[in-house]
Amino acid sequence: MHPLQCVLQVQRSLGWGPLASVSWLTLRMCRAHSSLSSTMCPSPERQEDGARKDFSSRLAAGPTFQHFLKSASAPQEKLSSEVEDPPPYLTMDELLGRQRKVYLETYGCQMNVNDTEIAWSILQKSGYLRTSNLQEADVILLVTCSVREKAEQTIWNRLHQLKALKTRRPRSRVPLRIGILGCMAERLKEEILNREKMVDILAGPDAYRDLPRLLAVAESGQQAANVLLSLDETYADVMPVQTSASATSAFVSIMRGCDNMCSYCIVPFTRGRERSRPIASILEEVKKLSEQVILPPRPPVLGLQGLKEVTLLGQNVNSFWDNSEVQFNNAVPTNLSRGFTTNYKTKQGGLRFAHLLDQVSRVDPEMRIRFTSPHPKDFPDEVLQLIHERDNICKQIHLPAQSGSSRVLEAMRRGYSREAYVELVHHIRESIPGVSLSSDFIAGFCGETEEDHVQTVSLLREVQYNMGFLFAYSMRQKTRAYHRLKDDVPEEVKLRRLEELITIFREEATKANQTSVGCTQLVLVEGLSKRSATDLCGRNDGNLKVIFPDAEMEDVNNPGLRVRAQPGDYVLVKITSASSQTLRGHVLCRTTLRDSSAYC
Repeated sequence: MHPLQCVLQVQRSLGWGPLASVSWLTLRMCRAHSSLSSTMCPSPERQEDGARKDFSSRLAAGPTFQHFLKSASAPQEKLSSEVEDPPPYLTMDELLGRQRKVYLETYGCQMNVNDTEIAWSILQKSGYLRTSNLQEADVILLVTCSVREKAEQTIWNRLHQLKALKTRRPRSRVPLRIGILGCMAERLKEEILNREKMVDILAGPDAYRDLPRLLAVAESGQQAANVLLSLDETYADVMPVQTSASATSAFVSIMRGCDNMCSYCIVPFTRGRERSRPIASILEEVKKLSEQVILPPRPPVLGLQGLKEVTLLGQNVNSFWDNSEVQFNNAVPTNLSRGFTTNYKTKQGGLRFAHLLDQVSRVDPEMRIRFTSPHPKDFPDEVLQLIHERDNICKQIHLPAQSGSSRVLEAMRRGYSREAYVELVHHIRESIPGVSLSSDFIAGFCGETEEDHVQTVSLLREVQYNMGFLFAYSMRQKTRAYHRLKDDVPEEVKLRRLEELITIFREEATKANQTSVGCTQLVLVEGLSKRSATDLCGRNDGNLKVIFPDAEMEDVNNPGLRVRAQPGDYVLVKITSASSQTLRGHVLCRTTLRDSSAYC
């Protein structure tokens, strides 16, 4: 058997995907078997490029496969100040960015926004510079999504555009490197490298620490990839670098991966198993964000302010489970929402989401706390009670239903019936008066009948969500639905049902939002409205966009002082009109989160 075939066979037996960056291993094994064939591995003397000759020889002298097996023992927690030794085939200097400019594009969910900030934090420490100008970039990285086929097609189209940019690159400049990061890299792996030769690197969601090495390997003209999933990577010691200095809010990743294994969902296969960050590292990041300075587009009235909103992120954010502290690893089982089940063995002990939410909300009483995306099964009473009690935990809950049919929900492996879901909705509204609800729905899932669709329509009317995210079903390879179900709803039927759901949602959301007309709401100012230079926009507690005129107002903490709202300010707005997506009103005064309860 050829040595490389041995390597790939071992990879498959261990469940590893084919890696483009095994070039050093190939060279080493070829070197050991050079007596088999004089043409199997070209000698370094035949290399055309002197730099590549030196690099390839160092790759050949790199670690063996046994070296990686020895390194596969349970990892120990590292301090953020620790500097790892470079791989044996690279020098520390080759891992440095040498002020090459990186252009980052983000596609998909909020988790990808946070991943972009993590990737940039790692590259920045390695000496790379950030650019917002595509033409001056030396490295272009696309942080990708695989949740639907359309999301992947967007990336293929973008790569075709970038191919022309790479082809026209002047020889006087360093070669342009293009990388695919995130879920699409994890799902398609070598297909991307084979289909698009102009892609230089692949990095899965758990491989961002490896970006400096992958880019260093790519500098030799080779394609490089790391798409291994991890059982423990949470980037707990990496402080994400926000892309906008004027942002009023930030995302904080508290866990990664998902264990739910819903039959339609690709996430467990692109982001791996659930693992949560230690609470201490999350609190440290939130504290730093609370102290972070906002740089407004114009001089503030009362000086610079700290960040005013944090969204806790996770694929199943409310199933958070920190088992890093031994004293909390007791036999107490996880509390679930009434009438809900899991597809996995119930987790025992550890610090749960209610504990984290309690601690995060205490960091800064003037900082709003949100979380997404939750699963309906993980809303025990202690979580609902905490949301009700704390002024700075937003009274807004995302409650993905996916379907209104119990039969379809069972096929989706969601762990609940329509009846259990509706009961949870009633319980939430009783526990948190005035709560705003949003949801996800899939139109045309495998085997969905017209009656199933009608039941989903009726659920939209019954619950009357404030916000919604609705999509036609897109089958993904590797999922349970791909292997066991049939995508038998015609595309035109999916689209027709989707349009009907969107129409009903908008009608009901308009009715729900119109109940706010005449009410005074607390709004966190984000900046100028995109549609009018004379209006400001912000978001209320329910995460709805609120538009209001940019006018002088009173500051309730400084009687007699007239001010204009700045990004990061809390203002009271009296709502005068509402649509399915937006509220409009006029501003009353500037206030604080704690003082606003007297007016709202």
